[in-house]
Amino acid sequence: MERSTRPNKNKASAIHPGDFLAGLSVAMLAIPQAMAYADLAGMPAYTGLYVAAIPPIAAAYFASSPYLQTGPVALTALLTFAVLSQLAAPGSPEYIGLAALLALMVGVARLAVGLLRLGSVAYLMSQPMLIGFTSAGAILICLSQLPTALGVQPPMANVLPRTWWTLMHPPLWEWGSLTLSMLTIILVQVGRRLHPLFPGVLVAVGIGVAYSHWWGYGGPILGDVPTGFPSLHWDFPWTSLPSLLIGCGVIAILGFAEPASIARTYATQDRIPWDANQEFIGQGVANLAAAFAGGFPVGGSFARSAANRLAGAKTRWSGAITGLVVLCFLPFTVVLHDLPRAVLGAIVISTVINLIQTRQLLGLFKYSRPQAAIGLLTFLLTLALAPRLEIAVIIGVALAVAHHLRREQRLVFEHWTDTSGLHFKPQGVLWFGSAYSVEAEFTKLLAKYPECTDVKLHLGGLGRIDLSAAIMFKQLMEDAKAAGTKVELLNVPPMAKSWVERVWQEEPET
Repeated sequence: MERSTRPNKNKASAIHPGDFLAGLSVAMLAIPQAMAYADLAGMPAYTGLYVAAIPPIAAAYFASSPYLQTGPVALTALLTFAVLSQLAAPGSPEYIGLAALLALMVGVARLAVGLLRLGSVAYLMSQPMLIGFTSAGAILICLSQLPTALGVQPPMANVLPRTWWTLMHPPLWEWGSLTLSMLTIILVQVGRRLHPLFPGVLVAVGIGVAYSHWWGYGGPILGDVPTGFPSLHWDFPWTSLPSLLIGCGVIAILGFAEPASIARTYATQDRIPWDANQEFIGQGVANLAAAFAGGFPVGGSFARSAANRLAGAKTRWSGAITGLVVLCFLPFTVVLHDLPRAVLGAIVISTVINLIQTRQLLGLFKYSRPQAAIGLLTFLLTLALAPRLEIAVIIGVALAVAHHLRREQRLVFEHWTDTSGLHFKPQGVLWFGSAYSVEAEFTKLLAKYPECTDVKLHLGGLGRIDLSAAIMFKQLMEDAKAAGTKVELLNVPPMAKSWVERVWQEEPET
Protein backbone atom coordinates (compact mmCIF):
# COMPACT_ATOMS: atom_id res chain seq x y z
CA MET A 1 0.00 0.00 0.00
CA GLU A 2 1.31 3.48 -0.89
CA ARG A 3 2.44 5.41 2.11
CA SER A 4 1.15 8.98 2.47
CA THR A 5 3.72 11.77 2.55
CA ARG A 6 1.33 14.29 4.02
CA PRO A 7 2.14 15.78 7.42
CA ASN A 8 0.69 13.81 10.27
CA LYS A 9 -1.82 16.21 11.77
CA ASN A 10 -2.02 14.12 14.93
CA LYS A 11 1.69 14.62 15.52
CA ALA A 12 2.01 18.17 14.26
CA SER A 13 3.71 19.26 17.48
CA ALA A 14 6.55 16.72 17.13
CA ILE A 15 9.51 17.86 15.08
CA HIS A 16 10.22 15.82 11.95
CA PRO A 17 13.69 15.08 10.48
CA GLY A 18 12.59 16.72 7.23
CA ASP A 19 12.09 20.00 9.09
CA PHE A 20 15.84 20.40 9.62
CA LEU A 21 16.72 20.27 5.92
CA ALA A 22 13.74 22.43 5.00
CA GLY A 23 14.53 25.03 7.66
CA LEU A 24 18.19 25.20 6.60
CA SER A 25 17.28 25.48 2.91
CA VAL A 26 14.80 28.29 3.52
CA ALA A 27 17.30 30.15 5.73
CA MET A 28 19.76 30.30 2.83
CA LEU A 29 17.03 32.01 0.81
CA ALA A 30 15.78 34.16 3.68
CA ILE A 31 19.13 35.81 4.55
CA PRO A 32 19.63 37.78 1.31
CA GLN A 33 15.88 38.30 0.83
CA ALA A 34 15.52 39.71 4.34
CA MET A 35 18.20 42.34 3.75
CA ALA A 36 16.65 43.27 0.40
CA TYR A 37 13.19 43.66 1.93
CA ALA A 38 14.59 45.72 4.78
CA ASP A 39 16.02 48.11 2.21
CA LEU A 40 12.62 48.20 0.48
CA ALA A 41 10.99 49.09 3.81
CA GLY A 42 13.43 51.99 4.25
CA MET A 43 15.24 50.17 7.07
CA PRO A 44 18.93 49.30 7.51
CA ALA A 45 19.70 45.95 5.89
CA TYR A 46 20.71 44.29 9.16
CA THR A 47 17.22 44.77 10.62
CA GLY A 48 15.98 42.42 7.91
CA LEU A 49 18.15 39.70 9.41
CA TYR A 50 16.66 40.39 12.83
CA VAL A 51 13.08 39.95 11.60
CA ALA A 52 14.08 36.88 9.61
CA ALA A 53 15.45 35.30 12.81
CA ILE A 54 13.30 36.22 15.81
CA PRO A 55 9.67 36.31 14.48
CA PRO A 56 9.64 32.81 12.91
CA ILE A 57 10.93 31.35 16.17
CA ALA A 58 8.23 33.18 18.13
CA ALA A 59 5.47 32.23 15.68
CA ALA A 60 6.31 28.53 15.39
CA TYR A 61 4.47 27.40 18.52
CA PHE A 62 1.27 29.23 17.55
CA ALA A 63 1.23 28.53 13.80
CA SER A 64 -1.57 26.54 12.22
CA SER A 65 0.06 25.73 8.87
CA PRO A 66 3.10 23.41 8.87
CA TYR A 67 4.59 25.22 5.86
CA LEU A 68 4.08 28.94 6.45
CA GLN A 69 7.38 30.79 6.70
CA THR A 70 7.11 34.07 8.60
CA GLY A 71 9.44 37.01 8.11
CA PRO A 72 9.95 40.08 5.94
CA VAL A 73 7.85 40.11 2.75
CA ALA A 74 7.75 42.48 -0.19
CA LEU A 75 4.24 43.96 -0.03
CA THR A 76 4.30 44.45 3.73
CA ALA A 77 7.72 46.10 3.39
CA LEU A 78 6.34 48.42 0.70
CA LEU A 79 3.33 49.31 2.87
CA THR A 80 5.67 49.96 5.79
CA PHE A 81 7.67 52.40 3.68
CA ALA A 82 4.46 54.03 2.44
CA VAL A 83 3.26 54.64 5.99
CA LEU A 84 6.54 55.70 7.60
CA SER A 85 8.17 57.74 4.82
CA GLN A 86 5.55 60.44 5.45
CA LEU A 87 6.70 60.79 9.05
CA ALA A 88 10.50 60.47 9.10
CA ALA A 89 13.53 60.09 6.85
CA PRO A 90 14.06 56.43 5.86
CA GLY A 91 16.91 54.83 7.77
CA SER A 92 16.99 57.52 10.46
CA PRO A 93 16.75 56.64 14.17
CA GLU A 94 13.26 58.20 14.23
CA TYR A 95 12.22 56.03 11.30
CA ILE A 96 13.56 52.86 12.92
CA GLY A 97 11.67 53.66 16.11
CA LEU A 98 8.45 54.24 14.18
CA ALA A 99 8.92 50.94 12.34
CA ALA A 100 9.22 49.07 15.63
CA LEU A 101 6.09 50.80 16.96
CA LEU A 102 4.21 49.94 13.76
CA ALA A 103 5.23 46.29 14.11
CA LEU A 104 4.02 46.35 17.72
CA MET A 105 0.65 47.80 16.69
CA VAL A 106 0.24 45.29 13.85
CA GLY A 107 1.10 42.50 16.29
CA VAL A 108 -1.48 43.66 18.83
CA ALA A 109 -4.14 44.06 16.11
CA ARG A 110 -3.58 40.58 14.64
CA LEU A 111 -3.39 39.01 18.07
CA ALA A 112 -6.70 40.65 19.01
CA VAL A 113 -8.36 39.41 15.81
CA GLY A 114 -7.19 35.87 16.50
CA LEU A 115 -8.14 35.82 20.18
CA LEU A 116 -11.58 37.28 19.45
CA ARG A 117 -12.12 34.59 16.79
CA LEU A 118 -12.58 37.19 14.03
CA GLY A 119 -10.30 35.51 11.51
CA SER A 120 -13.01 35.72 8.87
CA VAL A 121 -12.04 39.38 8.31
CA ALA A 122 -9.26 37.99 6.12
CA TYR A 123 -11.95 37.12 3.56
CA LEU A 124 -13.62 40.54 3.49
CA MET A 125 -11.37 41.93 0.75
CA SER A 126 -12.59 41.26 -2.77
CA GLN A 127 -10.31 39.39 -5.16
CA PRO A 128 -10.48 42.10 -7.88
CA MET A 129 -9.32 44.70 -5.35
CA LEU A 130 -6.49 42.43 -4.17
CA ILE A 131 -5.39 41.65 -7.73
CA GLY A 132 -5.37 45.35 -8.61
CA PHE A 133 -3.43 46.38 -5.52
CA THR A 134 -0.97 43.48 -5.64
CA SER A 135 -0.17 44.06 -9.32
CA ALA A 136 0.34 47.79 -8.88
CA GLY A 137 2.30 47.22 -5.67
CA ALA A 138 4.61 44.78 -7.45
CA ILE A 139 5.20 47.33 -10.21
CA LEU A 140 6.05 49.99 -7.63
CA ILE A 141 8.41 47.59 -5.87
CA CYS A 142 10.25 46.85 -9.13
CA LEU A 143 10.46 50.55 -10.00
CA SER A 144 11.68 51.44 -6.51
CA GLN A 145 14.58 49.01 -6.90
CA LEU A 146 15.55 50.12 -10.40
CA PRO A 147 17.96 52.87 -9.24
CA THR A 148 19.61 50.39 -6.85
CA ALA A 149 19.91 47.79 -9.59
CA LEU A 150 21.57 50.37 -11.87
CA GLY A 151 23.85 51.76 -9.18
CA VAL A 152 22.53 55.35 -9.20
CA GLN A 153 21.26 57.69 -6.50
CA PRO A 154 18.37 59.91 -7.73
CA PRO A 155 18.02 63.23 -5.86
CA MET A 156 14.33 62.71 -4.98
CA ALA A 157 12.37 60.34 -2.75
CA ASN A 158 9.12 59.35 -4.51
CA VAL A 159 9.16 56.16 -6.56
CA LEU A 160 7.88 57.40 -9.93
CA PRO A 161 10.05 60.55 -10.10
CA ARG A 162 13.08 58.47 -9.05
CA THR A 163 12.35 55.97 -11.81
CA TRP A 164 11.94 58.69 -14.45
CA TRP A 165 15.17 60.41 -13.36
CA THR A 166 17.03 57.08 -13.50
CA LEU A 167 15.81 56.28 -16.99
CA MET A 168 16.70 59.77 -18.23
CA HIS A 169 20.34 59.56 -17.03
CA PRO A 170 21.85 56.41 -18.62
CA PRO A 171 25.40 57.90 -18.55
CA LEU A 172 25.25 57.64 -14.75
CA TRP A 173 24.44 53.93 -14.76
CA GLU A 174 27.08 51.77 -13.15
CA TRP A 175 27.61 48.99 -15.67
CA GLY A 176 28.95 46.57 -13.10
CA SER A 177 25.68 47.02 -11.16
CA LEU A 178 23.65 46.49 -14.33
CA THR A 179 25.57 43.32 -15.14
CA LEU A 180 25.16 41.88 -11.66
CA SER A 181 21.46 42.81 -11.62
CA MET A 182 20.78 41.09 -14.93
CA LEU A 183 22.73 38.04 -13.80
CA THR A 184 20.78 37.87 -10.53
CA ILE A 185 17.41 38.10 -12.27
CA ILE A 186 18.43 35.39 -14.74
CA LEU A 187 19.69 33.11 -11.97
CA VAL A 188 16.51 33.46 -9.96
CA GLN A 189 14.02 33.25 -12.83
CA VAL A 190 15.75 30.54 -14.87
CA GLY A 191 16.80 28.60 -11.77
CA ARG A 192 13.19 28.53 -10.59
CA ARG A 193 12.19 26.92 -13.88
CA LEU A 194 15.00 24.37 -13.64
CA HIS A 195 13.96 23.34 -10.13
CA PRO A 196 11.89 25.13 -7.46
CA LEU A 197 14.69 24.58 -4.92
CA PHE A 198 17.50 25.89 -7.14
CA PRO A 199 19.36 28.38 -4.87
CA GLY A 200 19.45 31.19 -7.42
CA VAL A 201 19.41 33.92 -4.77
CA LEU A 202 22.27 32.33 -2.83
CA VAL A 203 24.36 31.82 -5.99
CA ALA A 204 23.78 35.45 -7.01
CA VAL A 205 24.91 36.66 -3.59
CA GLY A 206 28.05 34.51 -3.78
CA ILE A 207 28.93 35.80 -7.24
CA GLY A 208 28.22 39.39 -6.19
CA VAL A 209 30.46 39.19 -3.10
CA ALA A 210 33.27 37.55 -5.08
CA TYR A 211 33.05 40.06 -7.94
CA SER A 212 33.01 43.01 -5.55
CA HIS A 213 35.93 41.69 -3.48
CA TRP A 214 38.30 40.52 -6.21
CA TRP A 215 37.43 42.41 -9.40
CA GLY A 216 37.12 46.00 -8.27
CA TYR A 217 33.38 46.61 -8.34
CA GLY A 218 32.67 50.36 -8.37
CA GLY A 219 29.04 50.51 -7.32
CA PRO A 220 27.47 50.84 -3.85
CA ILE A 221 28.05 47.92 -1.49
CA LEU A 222 26.31 46.80 1.68
CA GLY A 223 29.18 47.94 3.88
CA ASP A 224 29.51 47.36 7.60
CA VAL A 225 26.79 45.13 9.02
CA PRO A 226 26.51 44.91 12.82
CA THR A 227 27.49 41.48 14.09
CA GLY A 228 26.00 39.73 17.08
CA PHE A 229 22.49 39.25 18.33
CA PRO A 230 19.82 41.98 18.51
CA SER A 231 19.13 43.62 21.83
CA LEU A 232 15.60 44.03 23.11
CA HIS A 233 13.91 47.21 21.97
CA TRP A 234 11.72 48.80 24.65
CA ASP A 235 11.69 52.50 23.77
CA PHE A 236 8.78 53.19 21.43
CA PRO A 237 7.70 56.68 20.21
CA TRP A 238 4.25 56.43 21.73
CA THR A 239 3.31 60.00 20.78
CA SER A 240 3.29 58.92 17.12
CA LEU A 241 0.77 56.15 17.70
CA PRO A 242 -2.31 58.06 16.38
CA SER A 243 -0.57 58.82 13.07
CA LEU A 244 0.08 55.09 12.54
CA LEU A 245 -3.43 53.80 13.22
CA ILE A 246 -4.68 53.76 9.61
CA GLY A 247 -1.46 52.23 8.30
CA CYS A 248 -1.56 49.64 11.07
CA GLY A 249 -5.08 48.59 10.13
CA VAL A 250 -4.21 48.26 6.45
CA ILE A 251 -1.07 46.23 7.10
CA ALA A 252 -2.72 44.05 9.77
CA ILE A 253 -5.55 42.96 7.46
CA LEU A 254 -4.17 43.33 3.93
CA GLY A 255 -0.81 41.92 4.95
CA PHE A 256 -2.57 38.80 6.22
CA ALA A 257 -4.05 38.04 2.80
CA GLU A 258 -0.82 36.46 1.55
CA PRO A 259 -0.22 34.06 4.48
CA ALA A 260 -3.93 33.19 4.49
CA SER A 261 -3.80 32.34 0.78
CA ILE A 262 -0.67 30.23 1.28
CA ALA A 263 -2.07 28.29 4.23
CA ARG A 264 -5.47 27.70 2.59
CA THR A 265 -3.88 26.45 -0.64
CA TYR A 266 -1.60 23.93 1.03
CA ALA A 267 -4.27 22.86 3.52
CA THR A 268 -6.53 21.95 0.60
CA GLN A 269 -3.80 20.20 -1.37
CA ASP A 270 -2.58 18.13 1.59
CA ARG A 271 -5.98 17.72 3.27
CA ILE A 272 -4.78 19.08 6.58
CA PRO A 273 -6.66 21.45 8.91
CA TRP A 274 -6.01 25.17 8.95
CA ASP A 275 -7.36 27.78 11.35
CA ALA A 276 -7.39 31.46 10.34
CA ASN A 277 -7.82 32.57 13.96
CA GLN A 278 -4.82 30.53 15.07
CA GLU A 279 -2.75 31.91 12.20
CA PHE A 280 -3.72 35.46 13.17
CA ILE A 281 -2.41 34.71 16.65
CA GLY A 282 0.84 33.33 15.24
CA GLN A 283 1.31 36.32 12.95
CA GLY A 284 0.48 38.64 15.83
CA VAL A 285 3.12 37.09 18.08
CA ALA A 286 5.62 37.26 15.20
CA ASN A 287 5.08 40.99 14.81
CA LEU A 288 5.39 41.57 18.55
CA ALA A 289 8.74 39.77 18.39
CA ALA A 290 9.77 41.91 15.41
CA ALA A 291 8.93 45.05 17.37
CA PHE A 292 10.98 44.09 20.41
CA ALA A 293 13.87 43.10 18.12
CA GLY A 294 13.88 46.62 16.67
CA GLY A 295 12.53 45.50 13.31
CA PHE A 296 9.49 46.20 11.14
CA PRO A 297 6.18 44.44 10.33
CA VAL A 298 6.41 40.90 8.98
CA GLY A 299 4.10 38.43 7.25
CA GLY A 300 4.03 35.07 5.51
CA SER A 301 6.25 34.63 2.45
CA PHE A 302 4.81 32.76 -0.52
CA ALA A 303 8.21 31.98 -2.06
CA ARG A 304 9.82 30.79 1.17
CA SER A 305 6.72 28.82 2.20
CA ALA A 306 6.70 27.04 -1.17
CA ALA A 307 10.41 26.27 -0.80
CA ASN A 308 9.79 25.03 2.73
CA ARG A 309 7.15 22.58 1.53
CA LEU A 310 9.22 21.37 -1.41
CA ALA A 311 12.27 20.90 0.81
CA GLY A 312 10.38 18.37 2.94
CA ALA A 313 8.94 20.33 5.86
CA LYS A 314 6.38 18.35 7.83
CA THR A 315 5.58 20.46 10.90
CA ARG A 316 5.40 24.08 11.94
CA TRP A 317 8.81 23.75 13.63
CA SER A 318 10.55 24.11 10.26
CA GLY A 319 9.92 27.86 10.57
CA ALA A 320 11.61 27.92 13.96
CA ILE A 321 14.62 26.09 12.50
CA THR A 322 14.84 28.72 9.74
CA GLY A 323 14.88 31.43 12.39
CA LEU A 324 17.53 29.64 14.44
CA VAL A 325 19.80 29.24 11.39
CA VAL A 326 19.50 32.96 10.59
CA LEU A 327 20.12 33.75 14.26
CA CYS A 328 23.30 31.66 14.23
CA PHE A 329 24.46 33.54 11.13
CA LEU A 330 24.26 36.96 12.80
CA PRO A 331 27.79 36.84 14.33
CA PHE A 332 29.20 36.22 10.83
CA THR A 333 27.51 38.98 8.86
CA VAL A 334 30.94 40.49 8.13
CA VAL A 335 31.12 38.15 5.12
CA LEU A 336 28.44 40.29 3.48
CA HIS A 337 30.43 43.53 3.72
CA ASP A 338 31.29 43.55 -0.01
CA LEU A 339 27.85 42.49 -1.24
CA PRO A 340 26.77 44.90 -4.04
CA ARG A 341 23.48 46.60 -3.29
CA ALA A 342 22.57 46.02 -6.92
CA VAL A 343 22.26 42.32 -6.12
CA LEU A 344 19.80 43.08 -3.31
CA GLY A 345 17.73 45.28 -5.60
CA ALA A 346 17.69 42.61 -8.30
CA ILE A 347 16.66 39.97 -5.74
CA VAL A 348 13.58 42.05 -4.90
CA ILE A 349 12.72 42.59 -8.57
CA SER A 350 13.12 38.93 -9.50
CA THR A 351 11.04 37.85 -6.50
CA VAL A 352 8.02 40.13 -6.98
CA ILE A 353 7.85 40.42 -10.77
CA ASN A 354 5.59 37.35 -10.88
CA LEU A 355 3.05 39.21 -8.73
CA ILE A 356 2.24 41.53 -11.63
CA GLN A 357 -1.04 40.04 -12.85
CA THR A 358 -2.24 42.51 -15.46
CA ARG A 359 -3.58 39.74 -17.70
CA GLN A 360 -5.66 38.36 -14.85
CA LEU A 361 -6.81 41.88 -13.97
CA LEU A 362 -7.99 42.63 -17.51
CA GLY A 363 -9.50 39.15 -17.73
CA LEU A 364 -12.00 40.15 -15.04
CA PHE A 365 -13.92 42.11 -17.68
CA LYS A 366 -15.07 38.77 -19.12
CA TYR A 367 -16.91 37.98 -15.91
CA SER A 368 -18.03 41.26 -14.36
CA ARG A 369 -17.45 44.77 -15.62
CA PRO A 370 -18.14 46.45 -12.24
CA GLN A 371 -15.77 44.09 -10.41
CA ALA A 372 -13.13 44.54 -13.10
CA ALA A 373 -13.54 48.30 -12.82
CA ILE A 374 -12.93 48.08 -9.06
CA GLY A 375 -9.73 46.09 -9.63
CA LEU A 376 -8.53 48.43 -12.39
CA LEU A 377 -9.33 51.56 -10.38
CA THR A 378 -7.49 50.15 -7.35
CA PHE A 379 -4.55 49.39 -9.65
CA LEU A 380 -4.45 52.94 -11.05
CA LEU A 381 -4.97 54.59 -7.65
CA THR A 382 -2.14 52.56 -6.14
CA LEU A 383 0.22 53.85 -8.83
CA ALA A 384 -1.08 57.40 -8.77
CA LEU A 385 -1.17 57.85 -4.98
CA ALA A 386 2.24 56.29 -4.26
CA PRO A 387 3.61 56.37 -1.65
CA ARG A 388 0.21 56.85 0.09
CA LEU A 389 -0.76 53.27 -0.70
CA GLU A 390 -3.02 52.93 2.32
CA ILE A 391 -5.38 55.48 0.76
CA ALA A 392 -5.63 53.39 -2.41
CA VAL A 393 -6.39 50.30 -0.32
CA ILE A 394 -9.12 52.06 1.65
CA ILE A 395 -10.74 53.41 -1.52
CA GLY A 396 -10.56 49.97 -3.15
CA VAL A 397 -12.20 48.31 -0.15
CA ALA A 398 -14.87 51.03 -0.01
CA LEU A 399 -15.67 50.56 -3.69
CA ALA A 400 -15.94 46.79 -3.28
CA VAL A 401 -18.24 47.16 -0.27
CA ALA A 402 -20.36 49.80 -2.02
CA HIS A 403 -20.78 47.55 -5.07
CA HIS A 404 -21.75 44.65 -2.83
CA LEU A 405 -24.34 46.74 -0.99
CA ARG A 406 -25.69 48.01 -4.30
CA ARG A 407 -26.17 44.44 -5.50
CA GLU A 408 -27.74 43.44 -2.18
CA GLN A 409 -30.33 46.19 -2.60
CA ARG A 410 -31.63 44.63 -5.78
CA LEU A 411 -34.58 42.31 -5.32
CA VAL A 412 -36.58 40.44 -7.96
CA PHE A 413 -40.35 40.39 -7.56
CA GLU A 414 -42.89 37.95 -8.95
CA HIS A 415 -46.64 38.11 -8.55
CA TRP A 416 -49.68 36.29 -9.87
CA THR A 417 -53.29 35.78 -9.05
CA ASP A 418 -55.48 32.67 -8.91
CA THR A 419 -58.60 31.52 -7.16
CA SER A 420 -56.82 31.56 -3.81
CA GLY A 421 -55.89 35.24 -4.09
CA LEU A 422 -52.85 37.41 -4.82
CA HIS A 423 -49.41 35.80 -4.66
CA PHE A 424 -46.30 37.89 -4.00
CA LYS A 425 -42.77 36.42 -4.16
CA PRO A 426 -39.72 38.63 -3.45
CA GLN A 427 -36.31 37.09 -4.23
CA GLY A 428 -32.93 38.19 -2.88
CA VAL A 429 -31.70 39.37 0.52
CA LEU A 430 -34.14 41.25 2.73
CA TRP A 431 -32.27 43.72 4.95
CA PHE A 432 -32.74 47.32 6.02
CA GLY A 433 -31.21 48.56 2.77
CA SER A 434 -33.60 46.62 0.52
CA ALA A 435 -36.77 46.51 2.63
CA TYR A 436 -38.02 49.80 1.17
CA SER A 437 -38.27 48.24 -2.30
CA VAL A 438 -40.34 45.34 -0.93
CA GLU A 439 -42.60 47.83 0.85
CA ALA A 440 -43.06 49.89 -2.32
CA GLU A 441 -43.77 46.85 -4.50
CA PHE A 442 -46.18 45.33 -1.94
CA THR A 443 -48.12 48.59 -1.62
CA LYS A 444 -48.24 48.93 -5.41
CA LEU A 445 -49.72 45.43 -5.77
CA LEU A 446 -52.39 46.07 -3.13
CA ALA A 447 -53.42 49.17 -5.04
CA LYS A 448 -53.40 47.32 -8.36
CA TYR A 449 -55.62 44.49 -7.07
CA PRO A 450 -58.03 46.19 -4.62
CA GLU A 451 -60.51 43.35 -4.97
CA CYS A 452 -58.02 40.78 -3.54
CA THR A 453 -58.48 40.28 0.17
CA ASP A 454 -56.19 37.25 0.46
CA VAL A 455 -52.43 37.70 -0.10
CA LYS A 456 -50.01 34.78 -0.13
CA LEU A 457 -46.49 35.92 0.68
CA HIS A 458 -43.92 33.41 -0.63
CA LEU A 459 -40.61 33.73 1.23
CA GLY A 460 -38.72 30.83 -0.35
CA GLY A 461 -36.72 33.18 -2.58
CA LEU A 462 -35.26 35.18 0.32
CA GLY A 463 -31.81 34.09 1.40
CA ARG A 464 -31.69 36.18 4.58
CA ILE A 465 -33.88 38.57 6.56
CA ASP A 466 -32.37 40.95 9.10
CA LEU A 467 -34.17 42.37 12.13
CA SER A 468 -34.74 45.88 10.75
CA ALA A 469 -36.30 44.50 7.58
CA ALA A 470 -38.39 42.01 9.55
CA ILE A 471 -39.82 44.74 11.79
CA MET A 472 -40.49 47.04 8.84
CA PHE A 473 -42.22 44.31 6.86
CA LYS A 474 -44.24 43.22 9.88
CA GLN A 475 -45.63 46.76 10.19
CA LEU A 476 -46.56 46.70 6.51
CA MET A 477 -48.40 43.39 6.95
CA GLU A 478 -50.28 44.69 9.99
CA ASP A 479 -51.37 47.75 8.02
CA ALA A 480 -52.69 45.43 5.30
CA LYS A 481 -54.60 43.38 7.85
CA ALA A 482 -56.07 46.53 9.35
CA ALA A 483 -57.40 47.35 5.87
CA GLY A 484 -59.18 43.98 5.74
CA THR A 485 -56.54 42.04 3.82
CA LYS A 486 -55.47 38.61 5.07
CA VAL A 487 -51.73 37.96 4.68
CA GLU A 488 -50.39 34.41 4.79
CA LEU A 489 -46.72 33.43 4.94
CA LEU A 490 -45.58 30.49 2.80
CA ASN A 491 -42.27 28.66 2.22
CA VAL A 492 -40.44 30.35 5.06
CA PRO A 493 -36.69 29.61 4.50
CA PRO A 494 -34.76 28.01 7.38
CA MET A 495 -32.50 31.07 7.71
CA ALA A 496 -35.56 33.28 8.28
CA LYS A 497 -37.62 31.09 10.60
CA SER A 498 -36.24 32.57 13.80
CA TRP A 499 -37.26 36.11 12.78
CA VAL A 500 -40.65 34.95 11.49
CA GLU A 501 -41.40 33.19 14.76
CA ARG A 502 -40.10 35.98 17.00
CA VAL A 503 -41.20 39.06 15.07
CA TRP A 504 -43.68 38.48 12.25
CA GLN A 505 -45.92 36.00 14.01
CA GLU A 506 -45.78 37.81 17.33
CA GLU A 507 -49.22 38.96 18.39
CA PRO A 508 -49.42 42.75 18.85
CA GLU A 509 -49.97 44.02 22.37
CA THR A 510 -53.51 45.08 23.23
